[in-house]
Amino acid sequence: MSALEPRDTGVTDEVDSHCRVEGDETVMGRAYRALSVGIVSVVLLIAFEATAVGTAMPVAARELDGVALYAFAFSGYFTTSLFGMVLAGQWSDRRGPLGALTTGIGCFAAGLVLAGTAGAMWLFIVGRAVQGLGGGLVIVALYVVVGRAYPERLRPAIMAAFAASWVVPSIVGPLASGAVTEHLGWRWVFLGIPALVVFPLALALPQIRRRAGGPVGGGEEGEGEGEAEGAPGASFDRRRIRLALGISLGAGLLQYAAQDLRWVSLVPGVVGAVLLVPAALGLLPRGTYRAARGLPSVVLLRGVAAGSFVAAESFVPLMLVTQRGLSPTLAGFSLAAGGVTWAMASWVQSRPRMEPYRDRLMTVGMVLVAAAIATAPSVLIQSVPALTVAVAWGFGCFGMGLVISSTSVLLLQLSAPEEAGSNSAALQISDGLSNVILLSAGGAAFAALGGGAVSHAATDASGAHPGAFVAVFLPMAGVAVVGAWVTTRLRSA
Repeated sequence: MSALEPRDTGVTDEVDSHCRVEGDETVMGRAYRALSVGIVSVVLLIAFEATAVGTAMPVAARELDGVALYAFAFSGYFTTSLFGMVLAGQWSDRRGPLGALTTGIGCFAAGLVLAGTAGAMWLFIVGRAVQGLGGGLVIVALYVVVGRAYPERLRPAIMAAFAASWVVPSIVGPLASGAVTEHLGWRWVFLGIPALVVFPLALALPQIRRRAGGPVGGGEEGEGEGEAEGAPGASFDRRRIRLALGISLGAGLLQYAAQDLRWVSLVPGVVGAVLLVPAALGLLPRGTYRAARGLPSVVLLRGVAAGSFVAAESFVPLMLVTQRGLSPTLAGFSLAAGGVTWAMASWVQSRPRMEPYRDRLMTVGMVLVAAAIATAPSVLIQSVPALTVAVAWGFGCFGMGLVISSTSVLLLQLSAPEEAGSNSAALQISDGLSNVILLSAGGAAFAALGGGAVSHAATDASGAHPGAFVAVFLPMAGVAVVGAWVTTRLRSA
């Protein structure tokens, strides 16, 4: 029997009790309420920061006289977050997720303060890098908390709550950030969030310590023997830490090369690839690159889905502004409905009745993603209403909601408790790494076909050739089609 097929013993009873066990066992029941509110609030604050920062960043770069370094404020975050993901996986598997989570939130808050008080662009970038390290630690630690603290039947529901927590920020975040930037200054977009973290931490940390603290099989944190008592780095897999450094540095060099399309940039690009490829192969489950059945395909699917969708979505507002004459605000709102449909799909996959059909839902999701990406460039034809993109992207986000939440659930199902941290890190690495690789490839194709430099899209893409957009969207749709095939490999043979 496949690891993903429902078991004959007790599954029906467990599924029927998803919303009522002993009268109170739901994610918002008395037993889990404080933990659920706390960790979802952490995700909500991270979501607000992620959606708001894009609005404040151009103003910050201009005031700090650092427009030339603008792209590094984003790549610095991503590069350090990759290292943070691997570190969090090691830390969580050996000592429990509590230390990684609190350290990650501390780094995230410190990075926000450093960026918000920066007097020079290089210091601002350092702040973003510290923030990225914290973000990588937090996201993996939260996955481990879900795997340890919640029974299997409740995990789809808490993953759906994570997805739903992005809906309001995706709609309100940019508007709120714009108002704060205009009336109070861009610094308050960064400085206002750290103080808000205190409340969710006060709720969640005692519950995490009680339900998920310490190493697997160990009791409270620090009570185990050997690994739990050594120096902080003594029990870590040093080889994986070295690979994490390699993948972070390699990704950073690749991003630099993609942002500077000169022949001399081939050197850092090649060095980045040499560092990144073996590191990725060492950090991802064996067989991921060839879609081996089971866990490797789950990890691969996450990267294929996230990379193709994010790379395509990055060019949607630019296409609407430069080719159809929409204002940046209207172009941004064309994607707003996607946050709602994404959350709806996450709710659908969390229903107990959907569990036996999870892999089929994921296939449908990837088909919707591929169709949405392929439909988007149709607005390059002037007779096609610009609203077509908003409708297509709503369906695409619904597909992403089915796929992303389900990959998280499946990963925890297929992971032994002592491997949940490392496997969760692999899932996030696949997600982030595919983003930078596919976005870099799409950006290079876009620039080569007359689109202009992506890092300076606001000025360089005003005369972009329509074919440059087609060169981005159609290949990404093809990648999404490959993802639909990968969904057939999620069950063991």
